[in-house]
Order: sequence, then structure tokens, then C-alpha cells
Amino acid sequence: MPVVTPPSQSAIALTRHGVIDYQKAWQVQRNIHAEVVAGIRPNTLLLLEHPSVYTAGRRTLDSEKPQDGTPVINVDRGGKITWHGPGQIVGYPIVKLLNPHELVGFVREIEAGLINVCSELGISATCVAGRSGVWIRGVDGDRKIAAIGIRVAQGVTMHGFALNVDPDLNNFSNIIPCGIADADVTSIAKELGRPISIEEVMPLVERHIFESLRKVSA
Repeated sequence: MPVVTPPSQSAIALTRHGVIDYQKAWQVQRNIHAEVVAGIRPNTLLLLEHPSVYTAGRRTLDSEKPQDGTPVINVDRGGKITWHGPGQIVGYPIVKLLNPHELVGFVREIEAGLINVCSELGISATCVAGRSGVWIRGVDGDRKIAAIGIRVAQGVTMHGFALNVDPDLNNFSNIIPCGIADADVTSIAKELGRPISIEEVMPLVERHIFESLRKVSA
């Protein structure tokens, strides 16, 4: 059973699911989405981890998928293919948008929250024009530390973000992550040069993503 934290000063509930199968989590999202749309449930943020899985958004090309027969789950979010797995914090904000037609602004706020998480850990992260997600920029090129893929239906969001805390980055070598071939993938642990746990990062994600969601949620 998920651990549920009721909202305090915000109208956003938090559910912590631990490690949960992707397909099961997707159904949980759909159920919560329907309840938020109907007005019988508050805006809700799901935080969890997935067992190792590849998911492909609507814009994914066949050439960007694994070529060795590795299973891929096709999903109804935006964006392209990515990997989820242990060592990665996945967040699904299911919220009624203050401005349902301003999806870009919603994505920018999620990015800002994740940038603040990185900053608190001593990592200088940023946005990159024309590329969603959160990035580390360097002389050797750009490195993606968090991916974002969103869907909005009836003014309520689904899907969300994945922040690489300390996953096995080799899992990204089997695909073209997010369809971007000229950039690398990184993690908090890699940037810090030391191991770091989900438990250490999760409170920062909760705080900063809540701050971001309060600005864009109805």
C-alpha cells in the first residue's frame, strides 16, 4: 500500500509508492486522473521508483528503440523513449492546471523545481532551449540529469519526470534517450563523485516540486 501524506498548507496530496511496476503505476495514474477531473480527489503528486523498464512516448521513432528485442512499453505521454529503473526518482504530478493551455509553463516549473534540487546538492543544472528536462552543461557537451514527459487531458496532467539519483547509467546505452543522440546522460551520484541514496534526495524533491506545483495548479 502506498504511504499517503494529506495536504497541509497546499491543495496537493502526496502518495509515496516505493517500487512499483510501470503498468500498475500507469493504471493508478489513470484512476487518480479521473478522480481529479471529477473533482472528488485533490491534486496529487505520486513519487516512486520503477523496476527496470523502457517507455516510449508518442514521438518515438522505431530507430530510437532497442534493436535487440528488449521490450518497450508504448505510452500516451509526450516526448520520446527513456529508461526507468532503480536509483531513479519518478514523479507523476496529477494536477488541474491553473491555465490548461499553458503546458510549456507547467514544464518550465517542473524543470525549475528539479534544478533547485540539484542546486541544493551543489550541482549547477539548467534548462536547454529546445530540449525539455534538466541538464548539466560542460566543455565536453550537455548531460541530461532529469527527463520530463507530460500529457494533459481535460485540463489535468499525467506522467511527469524522472530524476537520475544513482542508477546504472548503462541502461541508457541501449537506446537514444529522449531521441537526443548528441548528448550524454548523467546522475546526481556521477556529478557529485560519490554514492547517494534515494532517501537523501527524496525530501528535496518533495519540497521543491510542491513549490513548483503550487504556482501552476488550480
